[in-house]
Amino acid sequence: MKIINTSIDGVLIIEPKVFSDERGYFYESFNAKQFQEATGITTTFVQDNQSLSRYGVLRGLHYQLAPFAQSKLVRVVKGSVIDIAVDIRVGSPTFGKYVAVELSEDNHRQLFIPRGFAHGFITTSQSAIFQYKCDNYYNPEAEGAIAWNDPTLNIDWVLPYQDISLSAKDMEHPQLNEAKLFDYNTPLY
Repeated sequence: MKIINTSIDGVLIIEPKVFSDERGYFYESFNAKQFQEATGITTTFVQDNQSLSRYGVLRGLHYQLAPFAQSKLVRVVKGSVIDIAVDIRVGSPTFGKYVAVELSEDNHRQLFIPRGFAHGFITTSQSAIFQYKCDNYYNPEAEGAIAWNDPTLNIDWVLPYQDISLSAKDMEHPQLNEAKLFDYNTPLY
């Protein structure tokens, strides 16, 4: 696997080695030993989630508060998305900054999002099947979220505003300055 650092420390793009021929392709989507050796990250993924979204669906920006904070390793099985990770660790040198990565069935890329980050994505293909590996169990009382269109974040969601589709819940998230966040100096692992 190839590890690509992003503009925010800890947010990593992972490109698996893909073996292709006239029959199709094969790749190992996750190997705990190789992941740890390549990234230096020692975490155990305990929950896998999958979603199906149609074109224009925006999910986010979500996170779980401590002690239920989650790292995520995400990928697209079918279709394509623009995936977003936002640093929400107050005091971090990159607080309020984000990384945007295209994840698709064609590029096979994965994104590792550490604890202390909000996460969201927008579907840019007709539909997308999206998979999440999480290193902590979901807890509804620990849900946190930030408004997808917070002007202080200035996220480029790529699609025209009129094409974006949100759940009622995702339309009601607070702005960054009103949300419960993480402290950069408090360990999350």
